[in-house]
Amino acid sequence: MRARLTPGELPGRGRQSHVAFTLYDRVLCGVSRSPPCPAPARPTAVVVSRLEAEADEMWSFVQQKANKQWIWIAMDATTRQIIAFYVGDRSRESGKELWAKMPMVYREQATCHTDQYEVYKGVMPAEQHRTITKKTRKTNHIERFNNTLRQRVSRLVRETLSFSKTLANHIGAIKRLV
Repeated sequence: MRARLTPGELPGRGRQSHVAFTLYDRVLCGVSRSPPCPAPARPTAVVVSRLEAEADEMWSFVQQKANKQWIWIAMDATTRQIIAFYVGDRSRESGKELWAKMPMVYREQATCHTDQYEVYKGVMPAEQHRTITKKTRKTNHIERFNNTLRQRVSRLVRETLSFSKTLANHIGAIKRLV
């Protein structure tokens, strides 16, 4: 075999030896089509952003409509990641359970945007809690997620033939999407 192959011969040789063309170029022939990767730049400034979360609750039921279950959801406003959820009634205790399930960094530092439901005022610290109206659009991401949840989990649709027979099944169906 010759020391150097012509460009027209490279693909054929790569196929004959079952070696990928780019691997053949780099290893056997020392040819590279891509430029070398530049060294990563050192960070010059650190961007510190304020944590923001959105919280909301959504009605559902288990077995029959008289057995109401409320799905409490907290979402990071920037990444739109669900940071906590709790299924229970619509009481202050359920709001406290949602707050307890939120990561410590959010409980200590985040600004939480909620609707004007009174339960949130007694659960979240006043300096971190912002009650808003729908017009300010600070909870539109969590409201959109609630609609998506209703569309994708048939058990959550209000007028449905699909429903959960047990609370454990209900929570499992929600966890699967979250």
